[in-house]
Amino acid sequence: MIDVVAPLQHHMGCLGITGLTAYFGLDRIAKVKCGETLVVSAAAGATGHIVGQLAKLAGARVVGVTGSDNKNRFLCEKLGFDAAVNHHSADLKAELDAACPSGIDVYFDNVGGPLLETILRHMNVAGRVACCGVVSQYDSDSPAPGPRGVPGLLITKRLRMEGFLLTDYHDEWHAASSVLADHVTAGRITPVEAPVDGLQHAPQALLDLLAGRNLGKVMVRVADDPKPTGGQT
Repeated sequence: MIDVVAPLQHHMGCLGITGLTAYFGLDRIAKVKCGETLVVSAAAGATGHIVGQLAKLAGARVVGVTGSDNKNRFLCEKLGFDAAVNHHSADLKAELDAACPSGIDVYFDNVGGPLLETILRHMNVAGRVACCGVVSQYDSDSPAPGPRGVPGLLITKRLRMEGFLLTDYHDEWHAASSVLADHVTAGRITPVEAPVDGLQHAPQALLDLLAGRNLGKVMVRVADDPKPTGGQT
């Protein structure tokens, strides 16, 4: 049962699992502070676009990483990211140097793989890495080995890398969702959602998601949404 305070698609996204994952990953694992530089991968995805906006509210400089120049423009022009880089760039290191001139204090990792390896070398001393997902490995039957530089870079830079599950904070979901709802209502967070109508389109929606063709939270709508009533459903 949930208290319906917004369109149901918000409860599937920014007020649900993906929004809560961003909230707890930042607050409990990354512990981002005002003035720090945060980089988030899959930044135009369901969790990443909320991570970036929450980090901006905390006073951080926010840099997104996506696989599309169009997505990067969207993040900077519509969601207020300070910069964005394309992980397909021929010189990703140079782009990261330009986007993060003071280095990286926090990395919110949604993809793992070679990008994590590159980011680790740009981290500042005492930086934090919140390990949320490994989307680069989800459609592979031969996952890549761990990034080079672990544990060497973790030791020399005194980095903390920690994974987490949203269920770790189950008892706090309701309170956190209320905070997120306040941000959305006040216009401090802009939810980005990509509902697909009809269960028959679910397989293609999943393929598009894995191929990185989506913006924001992908979901399949199987019926019309009821109007918010403030009650439970």
